[in-house]
Amino acid sequence: MSSVWTQARRAARMNPSIIREILKVTEKPGVLSMAGGLPSPDTFPVDEIKAACDRVLTDTPREALQYAASEGFAPLREWVAARVATLGMTVRPDQVLITTGSQQGLDLVGKILCDAGAPVAVETPTYLGALQAFTPFEPLFASLASDHEGPRPEAIAALPHDAPGTRFSYLLPNYQNPTGRVMGAQRRIDVVEASRRAGVPIVEDNPYGDLWFDEPPPPALSSLWPEGSLYLGSFSKVLTPGFRLGYVIAPPELYPKLLQAKQAADLHTPGFNQRVVHEVIRNGFLDGHVPKIRALYKANRDAMAVALREHMPPGCEWQNPQGGMFFWIRLPAGLDAMALLPRAVDAGIAFVPGAAFYAHQPDPRTLRLSFVTLTPGLIVEGVEKLGRLLHEALEPAAEHAP
Repeated sequence: MSSVWTQARRAARMNPSIIREILKVTEKPGVLSMAGGLPSPDTFPVDEIKAACDRVLTDTPREALQYAASEGFAPLREWVAARVATLGMTVRPDQVLITTGSQQGLDLVGKILCDAGAPVAVETPTYLGALQAFTPFEPLFASLASDHEGPRPEAIAALPHDAPGTRFSYLLPNYQNPTGRVMGAQRRIDVVEASRRAGVPIVEDNPYGDLWFDEPPPPALSSLWPEGSLYLGSFSKVLTPGFRLGYVIAPPELYPKLLQAKQAADLHTPGFNQRVVHEVIRNGFLDGHVPKIRALYKANRDAMAVALREHMPPGCEWQNPQGGMFFWIRLPAGLDAMALLPRAVDAGIAFVPGAAFYAHQPDPRTLRLSFVTLTPGLIVEGVEKLGRLLHEALEPAAEHAP
């Protein structure tokens, strides 16, 4: 049947999130899901949020329920500027734009920096949500050769300089999604130096930086090159994702355009949410709360690490993450994570196949496991089920081996 609607070319480039689609499947009773990158609900400070809601509605009800400034709630912007100083960054509050989740920050970046045919560099692999946010604006993705510390400096140095030029590199230096890797101090220096020389700015995404287990990560990339960096942060992993609250810290030359794109998108992030979050955190609440999250997640990481060593078949590869929420597994030759997923769900375990996290040349042998939403006991049970499935999948290949 014909339609009177003609969709924009960019609409054809929009695809559903494989993670969101998998989460629908994992709602089946009895499935242990290690798929979604969801914070543990056990970390949500419900009582503090209840009290903050009451104070906001008692003290400033008219302001909290009214339209608000597009830039964001001024005291919250001031709090963010002070907070990132602990990452080595010197930031003014008027460089902080409050966004509706850091995912909106990625969308705003795409709107003001991406053009059809202009290169954008990404890690190998990279965050799926960033690929989704940038793709409708039709950039040419350049996949940066990466290792256990992230993108290699020589890969950045080799980016094309000719017109239209690489618009930016999108980098996640802290406990990256999906790999869990962290960029060391010297690698950060080398990456920034290579970026300066190549004239390629950095979009630094840091949703997981507070979730370190043994020692904090090195200073932010943005602290090493403030005028050439744009920084994204989030309250989702340290407070609650339901408020959809994030922020962008931008150089002064970019801020006005980001603000205009924000105004066109939603006028402003909900003022009530901003005021409640500020009420919760303004007196140092996170300083005591985040260590509790770290302790919980570290115990879960340890449980998964032990279970993987015990139950994964020979030929599987992974690194123990030093923070964040994820293990990144590479399966033995001949296995395809996407093809195995339906069998895994039938067996009562879910993961995210890794292929979706690649801009180019996906590795079908990779998968991501989240260790934060299940208890240690259920983590062990889930990994045991996955290991059994993988052993069974490898048996036919072994039988036909010469």
